[in-house]
Amino acid sequence: MAKFRYRMQSILNIKYQLETQAKMEVGRAQMRLNEEQEKLQALFDRKEAYFEEGRQMRKETVHANELRDNRNAVLIMDELIAVQEFEVLKAEEAVEKARAKLTEIMQERKMHEKLKEKALLQFLDEEKAAEFKVVDELTSYTYGQRGKENGNGS
Repeated sequence: MAKFRYRMQSILNIKYQLETQAKMEVGRAQMRLNEEQEKLQALFDRKEAYFEEGRQMRKETVHANELRDNRNAVLIMDELIAVQEFEVLKAEEAVEKARAKLTEIMQERKMHEKLKEKALLQFLDEEKAAEFKVVDELTSYTYGQRGKENGNGS
């Protein structure tokens, strides 16, 4: 029996490699998103700490400068949070883009796997037909030989 060789195996191998790279890219993008979300959470925590500090200052006797500094710190945190929210949004878009690319690559790989499967089935059908032909020829030859033996012996 002949050995099956898929003529586009090198393309399928490349698709596997591209899929692996795309999975890694999704992982990196997701890690960056997680980092950006952690930074954002840290800014929210810091802002809350400034709020708490301001509450404590209002309970005590403090100078107006300290209250103004605290209010400015809260306003600066609002600006930093807005910038960080934008960074989180960019990271989310990068994750979605990487996932879309991975999905496309996976579809291409699956298509090539189906083509390989169809080629294998066609190969097996051809092998079966060739085997049937050989068996048929052997049967015909054997039957023909028996006919000659029976005809010569009478």
